[in-house]
Parts: sequence; structure tokens; C-alpha cells
Amino acid sequence: MKLIIMTKATFFVEEDKILTTLFEEGMENLHLYKPLSEPIYSERLLTLISDVYYKRITVHDHFYLREEYGLRGIHLNHAADEVPAGYRGNVSRTCHSVDELKEAKKNSSYVFLKTVFDSQSNPADKQTLSYDQLLDARKKGLIDKKVYAMGGINLDNIRQLKELGFGGVVVCGDLWNRFNIHSERDYKELIAHFNKLRKVVS
Repeated sequence: MKLIIMTKATFFVEEDKILTTLFEEGMENLHLYKPLSEPIYSERLLTLISDVYYKRITVHDHFYLREEYGLRGIHLNHAADEVPAGYRGNVSRTCHSVDELKEAKKNSSYVFLKTVFDSQSNPADKQTLSYDQLLDARKKGLIDKKVYAMGGINLDNIRQLKELGFGGVVVCGDLWNRFNIHSERDYKELIAHFNKLRKVVS
């Protein structure tokens, strides 16, 4: 099972140091997701991270960054979004319903399926898929190694998702909620939690 880490939606002071440490600890796939931000801030963050890790970063916006920095690939936030003209490389997508999976998987390296549980990073993002729906999708072969569960993923529910046949999980709030960007500088708890997540998915 694969583990994808999604960045916080906002930038913060210690971010490059934490991301670098996560890469050093074995993070294989980081999704750089900074909605509504100016591209210069993503560029600045990337320049603060060693280029040896660029092949492990996927961008959700400002797709030119993929070429400019030699990143892993791009992510489309909706299943029906078009790949930019002339783009060649890894593409992943977010599916917001089981019905979107079959078609989306054909043109993607992998896809996210949301929202499997209530989000821990966005309180407004509530569960939209029941266990029975996921089980049915598994039986129909829609959930497989190319489908990664997203929304409210934590240590307590990863095993259940593995049993449902998901090929990976996308973690955001469960990790970043362990570090207060306004008052903390020590991120040992966050790194320790990342290593627990790695063990559970392996």
C-alpha cells in the first residue's frame, strides 16, 4: 500500500525543514497542494528543498513547475479535468464519486477517491461514501491498486481501507494537526507519527 502526504493548504515558516526531514525519513510521494496561492510561493518552497527530492513531488496547480523543476507529475483536482495541451508525464486525478473511477483510471497513473471519512484538515469536507458503497465498488473491481483513499485517513482506519483493496492512502490533517504552525518549532512528534503511518501501510 502506498502512502501519499498532502501539504497543508497554506505556507508556513518551518515547512521546508519539515518536508526535507520527511523525505529523509522515506516519504516517497508528496502532493504540493496550495489552492488560491501565487506560484512564486510554491517556487520559493521548492528552492528551499534539495533537488534530489523533486522526483517525489506532484503539483496540483501551476503545472509549469513540473517542467521547470523536474517534478514527478501533475494532479487534476476533478476527474473530468483535461490534461494541459502537450503535456507528457505522470497524471493523477481526484474522483468525487465511485462512478468516476472506471473512466478516470484509464488515463491516470493513480486516482484519489474522496471523501471516505470526515476530513481532519477541512471541517466542511464531510464523508460522502459509505462503507457499503466502498465494499460494493471493491466487489465490482472499481477499487484496486490504482485507487487511493482520501479524506479523514488516520492510523485507526488504514487497515480497514487496506482490506477494502485500496492501493494507497492520502494523509493530510492526521499528520499536520500534530504541529502548531503559530507556536511550535519542534516537529519531532509529527515525524514520529509519519513513521507510524509508514509502518501501518507497509
